Amino acid sequence: MGSIIGSHIDSHEALRELVGESSPTTRQKVLDHIDDHARTLIAHSPFVLLATSAPDGSCDVSPRGDPAGSVLVLDDRTLVLADRPGNKLVDSFRNIVDNPHAGLLFLVPGMNETLRVNGRATLVSDAPYFDDLVVKGKRPRLAVVVEVEELFMHCAKAFLRSSLWKPETWPERSTLPSLGTILRDQLSLPVSVEELDARLNEGSRTKQY
Repeated sequence: MGSIIGSHIDSHEALRELVGESSPTTRQKVLDHIDDHARTLIAHSPFVLLATSAPDGSCDVSPRGDPAGSVLVLDDRTLVLADRPGNKLVDSFRNIVDNPHAGLLFLVPGMNETLRVNGRATLVSDAPYFDDLVVKGKRPRLAVVVEVEELFMHCAKAFLRSSLWKPETWPERSTLPSLGTILRDQLSLPVSVEELDARLNEGSRTKQY
């Protein structure tokens, strides 16, 4: 490793020596099923992060958003996320086809604790429950079915440190570059920022489902 990286950890033993062991209670909180509390949080979560990885170890994290209650819990070990129109890169889906292991992080607005789920993911193109995934009259063409292997609550520290839910800590949106500005500069596109932003805003407004 170059000096810019710093002192690196290359073994489990070195890691444990540095951070110590987790408490018995922390280890015991990991469940292998969706309990009533998890069902409640999933039902109130409008936003979930889906983490996947390819066989070579390269990773991807994809944001998934829908009205709260859109993620289905089929039974105490199975949940379903609908796919909605996106950029069609299908990074997560290609990973799932090759490597079914996936992680989910459910967020509930205003709640500092999060629900973490790890399991095996499958892509499904149709099933009777697709009728329950309809939003604004649009039925998804794909869904991700996750068989839960691990489920546990993550503490509030990250959200408390970041003050994520406190609007007074948020930057003014006008002080940050628009997506049109970013794409024009990154891709050297021969169009104006105003035109790009108009196209992007229209697409985001009209092509959600």
